[in-house]
Amino acid sequence: EAVAGALRSNGIDVSAMHQHHLFEQPRLFYMHFWANGDPATLAGGLRAGLDQTNSAAQLAPVAAVGR
Repeated sequence: EAVAGALRSNGIDVSAMHQHHLFEQPRLFYMHFWANGDPATLAGGLRAGLDQTNSAAQLAPVAAVGR
């Protein structure tokens, strides 16, 4: 709910949320969302949603890894 709330408060519509397996650990939920607008504003809204997860941020962009 925290992720969906952060997305909605930033103008991003959450259209679906579900999981694929009943007993997987850790529990994973898939969220579908939709938004139109300024790319930088949308990126800020997505960042607000990601900040609500337990995901570890990468220290380097994926394209720079291994260089």
